[in-house]
Amino acid sequence: MQILLVEDESKVARFIRQGLEAEGYQVEIASDGAAGEMKGKTGSFDLILLDVLLPEKDGFQVLQSLRKGGVRTPVLMLTARSDTPSIVQGLDLGADDYLSKPFVFRELLARVRSLLRRENRSQILLKMADLQLNTVTHKATRNGFPIELTSREYEVLEFLLRHPATLLTRRQLAKDIWGFDFDPGTNIVDVYMSHLRKKIDYGFKKQLLHTERGKGYFLSEKASLPKLK
Repeated sequence: MQILLVEDESKVARFIRQGLEAEGYQVEIASDGAAGEMKGKTGSFDLILLDVLLPEKDGFQVLQSLRKGGVRTPVLMLTARSDTPSIVQGLDLGADDYLSKPFVFRELLARVRSLLRRENRSQILLKMADLQLNTVTHKATRNGFPIELTSREYEVLEFLLRHPATLLTRRQLAKDIWGFDFDPGTNIVDVYMSHLRKKIDYGFKKQLLHTERGKGYFLSEKASLPKLK
């Protein structure tokens, strides 16, 4: 998941970025409102963490510009201004949530997860390259050709498509899909990944499902994930 953090305090930005990256998110930082607005308008982020008190443009101005420009990316406001009028102003301008500083990182992380789940669940058609999955009909196609999936294979593929270009460990997959803690002695995750790879990649020039040896799996149009800075 790609997160844009718009925060001018370098120590705060570094703290948030390190914590989110430790959870597997990819974070890009903008240190002023103008830069945050420009990056946010690319539409390439799954979530925007937006401080209110920023140089160049404040967070309210940035949020208003993004929403007027048609950017629907979820926005979580971060600010020391916890008075009711400020909260109401942010929500009225289109913020999805509001977190006052100082905050406990666990609470920030919980709000991030909640917003990302909400955004992902609103998507009906999940895509990567020529692979498509309809979350209503549970039908999958690649380059227009239907792919027959078992119910569990569908769950695995949906989870992968909702976490594109993200390394997913066997432990995470076992917990989120099968609902149990990963047992190093079982190869159930690897078996399902092998079955799924045959169905979505066999016969196609571009491989989408990749293995990072000893770590896990990821779905991407590229064979390797970008290194986090």
